[in-house]
Amino acid sequence: MMTSLFAVRLAEYEIGVYEIRPGLIKTDMTIPVRDKYNKLISEGFTPIARWGVPEDIGKAAVALAKDYLPFSTGDIINVDGGYHLRTF
Repeated sequence: MMTSLFAVRLAEYEIGVYEIRPGLIKTDMTIPVRDKYNKLISEGFTPIARWGVPEDIGKAAVALAKDYLPFSTGDIINVDGGYHLRTF
């Protein structure tokens, strides 16, 4: 909701507003659940069958910072290996 609100209010200034939604990202915080999600990933939990890495999030942020989407605003950038597609 906040992304949409700011996108509308800042559009007249040509300021894009986006939301990056990470999925399963391999970090120190996910070590305790790694075995569980390794199994789920191998069973098709996400269409892209791997863990995300912090660099995946960084690349999305760089694309936004470099203004690679100049005619977009208010969008959600899912960096989740396709999990949001709910194919399972």
